[in-house]
Amino acid sequence: MDKNEKKLSEYIDKLNAEKMPDEHECLPDSPELEELMDTVRKIRSLKEPALPDADYPKKLARVVSAQLSQKSAAGKRKWTWLAGAAAVAAVAVLVFVLNFVLYSGRTDIVYAMEQAYKEVKAYHGILSIVETNLNGEETLQAMREVWADSEGRYYVKELQGFQKGLITVNNGEKKWQVSPAEEQVYIFPSFPDPYKFTLELGNEIKDAKNAEQIKAVGEEMVAGRETSVFEVLPRGGESYKIWIDKETNLPLQKESAMMNAIQYRVTYTSIEFGDNIPGELLAYSLPQGFKEIDKNPELQVGSVEEAAETAGFTPQIPQNVPGGYTRNGMAVTGDMKTVKLSYISQDKKSRVIILQKKATDEFKPASTAVLGKVGGNTAEIQSPVQDSPGVLEGGMYSGMADIRSIRWQESGFEYAVIGDAPMNELISFIESITTGPVEIPPENEETPEKPQIEVPVDLKVEKNEQKSVDAGHSPWKLDPVYVAQVFVSLKISPEGIEGEYPVSYEDMEVVKNNGIEAVVEISGDNTPVRRVYLKRLIRQDSTGIWTVVGYDPV
Repeated sequence: MDKNEKKLSEYIDKLNAEKMPDEHECLPDSPELEELMDTVRKIRSLKEPALPDADYPKKLARVVSAQLSQKSAAGKRKWTWLAGAAAVAAVAVLVFVLNFVLYSGRTDIVYAMEQAYKEVKAYHGILSIVETNLNGEETLQAMREVWADSEGRYYVKELQGFQKGLITVNNGEKKWQVSPAEEQVYIFPSFPDPYKFTLELGNEIKDAKNAEQIKAVGEEMVAGRETSVFEVLPRGGESYKIWIDKETNLPLQKESAMMNAIQYRVTYTSIEFGDNIPGELLAYSLPQGFKEIDKNPELQVGSVEEAAETAGFTPQIPQNVPGGYTRNGMAVTGDMKTVKLSYISQDKKSRVIILQKKATDEFKPASTAVLGKVGGNTAEIQSPVQDSPGVLEGGMYSGMADIRSIRWQESGFEYAVIGDAPMNELISFIESITTGPVEIPPENEETPEKPQIEVPVDLKVEKNEQKSVDAGHSPWKLDPVYVAQVFVSLKISPEGIEGEYPVSYEDMEVVKNNGIEAVVEISGDNTPVRRVYLKRLIRQDSTGIWTVVGYDPV
């Protein structure tokens, strides 16, 4: 099996497993392979017949490989799917065999939205936000003007509502918020940016793509335009509806589920597309009489020497910056002890930050993190970032769905690589500043260790618990240490827990966590349990609850 054949086979396997292939975020090197993958995606909605045999995906890859070989044999002649009867026949064969190996429970509207959004350079719209109560009474909460472009820059102005006049801007280099009521301008880092205005087209399409299910439920007119209505069931949380413009294949309206007797509907009352955001909207200026407040001050430096003089150590600089990235900033953060290197991709859609400082405390990973290794040292892997310990502290990184981080200590220093780039690109940045291997546990790797005593599990109960957590209740079930603490405490006090837990949270340590399975060790003398084994049985991502499946007694 040659390289392209193997890549296509792996690509199909990931689609069948309902996982997002890396190629969706980083295009393949081969134009022919990219075209084949595009064809694969287009026909994912075909109904799935029974597979002829287990190795059919590999047979498919061999068929494709043969087509690629024909291209090489033809010399410089350009090969295209639509050139001649033989090529048409090849497409027919590919469509037929893909019919056996691909199936998607989702409609192809997601693919249509993705393709439509690729053509969008910038857009300008007016958004209305309406609140509806249980009695069906509607209240206009806000009207806002939004400008956004494909590089992630935006300008948002509140036209009506309690924040009327507030302006929020991110021009890719700087973010600021103008508050006329306070006569103040707040300055923030441009990345990471926790602010996302509701119904931002790119985010809505991404959410639909990552949803557990999306299905058509009707058709309606919205703002004078014909739309198709879809119900979206996300992997975490309640279902919601989106209205897709039939002409543009882009979201035009969104309605949340009724929660706590309130429902929100967000609508583009008007939207138009263009080449860019007007330059004057993205240019920073302090209005006369306003006060500037920097919420996250950083000292920008122009060289490694300046950074070393300020922070008190010479930072590690990547020797081989991953392809497609350039450095666009070097700073020493507010505590004047942490060096921050910033990188941006050529298409300006991905950003990566490297943080480094002298290690002052023993390394302790976040309790919810996956554990890996960097140069033989324990590494904390958060995807998304849920906690901000160590060098991440104060960096506004936690709670952002698109941000991943890898943090570790090595040779007396603490490092973190953070970004909205794919995990393999973050690993490349790590490899550029360390000599040791980077070990990230595979998603589906099962721990070889088994508990001495298994704990029976009622999946129906766990599914209801997951729904409860999705609704905002019992968030502690997302923390394997907390779940283990409750389990051990009930072993000590089966009649119930009153006051303090009989075992301390600090006496527990996650010794293994691959994102699906975790092992927590309990120290101290006041415990009948030495190890607790947990699994994410209902949902295998950061929104999934942890369930105790076994333990080792003392």
